[in-house]
Amino acid sequence: MTGFHLAQVNIARMQAPLDHPQMAAFVAALDPVNALADQSPGFVWRLQDEAGDATAFRPFEDSAMMINMSLWESVEALAAFVYRQGEHRAIMRRRAEFFTRPEVFMTLWWVPAGQRPTPAEALERLGTLRRLGPSPDAFTFARPFAAPGGDEAAPILDECA
Repeated sequence: MTGFHLAQVNIARMQAPLDHPQMAAFVAALDPVNALADQSPGFVWRLQDEAGDATAFRPFEDSAMMINMSLWESVEALAAFVYRQGEHRAIMRRRAEFFTRPEVFMTLWWVPAGQRPTPAEALERLGTLRRLGPSPDAFTFARPFAAPGGDEAAPILDECA
């Protein structure tokens, strides 16, 4: 274990407002999936407001854009939740019903343990990945980088694609 946590951000554009029937299955999955994340091995933190989710955060000019952020102890811990947790996988397999996503929609990076990244920092990291491709400053499951001082990270392919 290093003195770093893995930060992740993903963004998407809603196809309809959250209170529209098209989004009902996604909204219904929020609390159960967030509770599963909170209880998952390696989970550290997630962006949330008083309602317990991140749906109210709108760091974009486009109010239909949503952001999700979290911290994990390792790439492997996050990947286990993203790719192997059944309820999360099930709702993500339906993501095209709810969202469109930009070409670069997700990135990972390391932060010192105890630090909480901001949405503004996350958007900067997405921009870094978009401009430069995977690097120690912004990377993907397919091209991960080890935490500072850690061993080389092995790729984790996007099994949800």
